[in-house]
Amino acid sequence: MKVVAFNGSPRVNGNTAQSLEIVLEEIRKEGIETELIQVGGKKLSGCKACMMCRKNQDKRCAIQDDEMNSFIEKMIEADGIIIGSPTYFSNVTAEIKALIDRCGYVAKSNGGFLKGKVGAPVVAVRRAGSNFTYAAINFFFGISEMIVPGSTYWNMTLALQPGDVWKDEEGIATFRTLGKNIAALLKKLNSNG
Repeated sequence: MKVVAFNGSPRVNGNTAQSLEIVLEEIRKEGIETELIQVGGKKLSGCKACMMCRKNQDKRCAIQDDEMNSFIEKMIEADGIIIGSPTYFSNVTAEIKALIDRCGYVAKSNGGFLKGKVGAPVVAVRRAGSNFTYAAINFFFGISEMIVPGSTYWNMTLALQPGDVWKDEEGIATFRTLGKNIAALLKKLNSNG
């Protein structure tokens, strides 16, 4: 089993990345392989609504001049997908929006290859607006027919400067519980019982 996490923050080791690592650490403790992929700061085009993914049926986006198809391949291979984003004006970063739109369209156009996978959002926010960011990621998981585990609170941290996540005890506890819940759910889904 494998869980792939996408960091939508341009800060490679900012609060979003550190929050994702808290979740991934709990998953690794359960013997599940993890990978953290940097998406934030990459030059990614938005969906152009060209409909070529429906025509080609090759599980790829027709836009070839960025890394999106490698991200889509990672999602196809994964059993679990975590999408992390800081809150930018009460929503996800542009890179995460591109990931959601393009991967979502390719998946829907190619038999719904995300169906049944586990998905969870992780959000960093300075003060407010995180609910919309959290919801945007969960809407993607929902329309993709993915299974979304919960935690003791919404998967977010109040943090501004890199490292501030470590001052948010409730956020850390929420992320640890989320990691445990993802691992438990994956084990149940992959058991033969």
